[in-house]
Amino acid sequence: MNPAHLTPELGAHLHEQNGQSGVQFAVWAPQAEGLEVCLFDSATGPETQRIVLANVGNGIWQAFVPGLSAGQLYGLRAHGPWAPEAGHRFNPARLLLDPWALALVGGTERLALQAGHTVADPLKPDQSWAEHQPDPQDNAAAMPKCVVLDAQAELDAGHAIAPPPVIAGERVFIYEAHVKALTRLHPEVPEAQRGSYAALAHPAVSAHLQRLGITTVCLLPVHQHISERHLLARGLVNHWGYNTLNAFAPEPGYAAATGGTDPANPERAAAVRAEFRVMVDALHRAGIEVVLDVVFNHTAESDLDGPTLSWRGLSQNSWYAMGEHGVPHNFSGCGNSLNVSEPRVLQWVMDSLRWWVQAYGVDGFRFDLAVSLGRVAALGHAFHPHAPLLTAMQQDPVLRHVRLIAEPWDIGPSGYHCGGFAPSWLEWNDRFRDGVRAFWLGHHASLGELASCVCASSDTFHHQGRLPEVSINLLTTHDGFTLADLTAYSHKHNAANGEDNRDGHSHNLSANAGVEGPSDDALVQHRRGLWRRALLATLLCAQGTPQLLAGDELGHSQQGNNNSYCQDNPLTWLDWPQADRELTDFVAGLAALRRQHPGLRHARWFSGRLPAPGGSADITWLHGDGDAMHDHAWHTSPHCTLGAVITVGEAARPPAERLLLAWHAGRGHTTMALPPGNWSLRLDSARSFVALNEAAGEPVRGSLHCAEPRVCVLVQSLQGG
Repeated sequence: MNPAHLTPELGAHLHEQNGQSGVQFAVWAPQAEGLEVCLFDSATGPETQRIVLANVGNGIWQAFVPGLSAGQLYGLRAHGPWAPEAGHRFNPARLLLDPWALALVGGTERLALQAGHTVADPLKPDQSWAEHQPDPQDNAAAMPKCVVLDAQAELDAGHAIAPPPVIAGERVFIYEAHVKALTRLHPEVPEAQRGSYAALAHPAVSAHLQRLGITTVCLLPVHQHISERHLLARGLVNHWGYNTLNAFAPEPGYAAATGGTDPANPERAAAVRAEFRVMVDALHRAGIEVVLDVVFNHTAESDLDGPTLSWRGLSQNSWYAMGEHGVPHNFSGCGNSLNVSEPRVLQWVMDSLRWWVQAYGVDGFRFDLAVSLGRVAALGHAFHPHAPLLTAMQQDPVLRHVRLIAEPWDIGPSGYHCGGFAPSWLEWNDRFRDGVRAFWLGHHASLGELASCVCASSDTFHHQGRLPEVSINLLTTHDGFTLADLTAYSHKHNAANGEDNRDGHSHNLSANAGVEGPSDDALVQHRRGLWRRALLATLLCAQGTPQLLAGDELGHSQQGNNNSYCQDNPLTWLDWPQADRELTDFVAGLAALRRQHPGLRHARWFSGRLPAPGGSADITWLHGDGDAMHDHAWHTSPHCTLGAVITVGEAARPPAERLLLAWHAGRGHTTMALPPGNWSLRLDSARSFVALNEAAGEPVRGSLHCAEPRVCVLVQSLQGG
């Protein structure tokens, strides 16, 4: 056994001790009075042996068991006080999952129905937690089992994955996708693979991503997860996966049938891990990074009426950020915010992240409700950009080289911090989303707000040496309307979720062109098409990092549902056979235009100042008539048309070209006088027109006429002086 002053590796690991091979178990349960490991020969069979762990200090319980090997199944039982109002929820009748388990086997479909407690008097309406009692019924038969893995073999398999592509920050183009929804209906993917990791590895899918110019796929949660009790009661499931059960293993429901479909079969779990690695390897070979959306703000144990599965049963007061009367804080809306200020909880998050990088080859993480990860217990759970966990990620030798993306808010007190993360973090920019939607879809906006949006919201992010790429610009995400629905519905339509349309945001800044939902009216369809292309063109021609929601390039609709988290069906599955191919071509053209012209993805902030006498400013703003913008015009001009001239060149060299961008919201006809010289029209979103070279572009001189909503990009060559 390790000396008490040395912290053992937590979890279950193959180990040699005194010439014997076996498994060393180490569990963190600082308030427990006893800890046991239960061994099983199968996921559904009875317990075969129980080992008592020794308290070795620092809240860690440990034992070495000789003779055990990789593949051994196990679970935990924790002894201690049952005092719910003091936060203690120990119950040895509950078989618990090891938070550090590297794999699980067994069914998980109905785990949320396990409450872990009984009520003294079911007929008494108002009872304190003191009147609840631990459920005496042993739940082992209904629980999945943890699996001992050969960690070194898993790391070796991860090392064999093709290395990721090297992509400069200003060239990143993110595609937010759900593994199953993206591929479930893809006609070129074999039926047996659709909806799986294997489908994402299929050449037809990677070819689509390459054609769009995608550099980085951000996958909705792939950690093994379960559905919440209220969804099971309505016959629904957690489709998005923001309800983590195990933070080290890929979700088996997204794997093809290789290895069988029985979740109790250990070979199935091994096949899932292998399939995930094949997916990452294939995407890397296609020049595409893999980023995972991860959930560390809460766990699958839900609120106090939720199941006791792992963390709560090992030491609720240590794992969760506790409020008064034994109730965890609720910064996420899910009832059980994790206490990431606690060093062991921080270690658990870090161990998980490193495992996904080293054993599965992933290239970064998008952190759901990331403000929760920056809340510091010593500061009354206030957010701090240099909170221990956030700082640990930035300096860790494994994680400091991967992409770290924050969703910069949660629903707790003072929970909005867009622009408030440390310099190396990228952040979702909801100000871009709202400002651009408002400009195009007829809501209150100003030209100044649009200018800020298309310049990577410099008023929000330009500080502490941060670069424009930190602003992740988005029009839509999994949470909200799709692009097709944003331009076809003025109101949410979430009846299918079973909550009487109360769920989901009501402030969508959407528009329907006069008809709510589907319409055969040619004028309505035309107007919606103008909006969609103008929105997409604004996204791809803006400074910062563009992010596209999977399916927006296909015209995918969810029938007005803006909270489709529980819809694992054709509502959310992308309808590839009915895809809008012209829109797909348009997005591919926009991405190619962005790659071709550095002025559309400037690596540094624009200053607007003249570099030297006789030189050109890097950006000059134009009023709708082509005159230079004046200070008072930014907020008093009619919400209609804005122009910008971008001149980009290397230091000590004359610029090679000049770009003129025009954004016209279409409230009347406008004629913009152009700066002197010959211009080539490379983009006109109103006509789906994208030209990638001067010869294919339309020559324009003198003025640009705009009548309908459109984004135009004109290029002027400055070669030869």
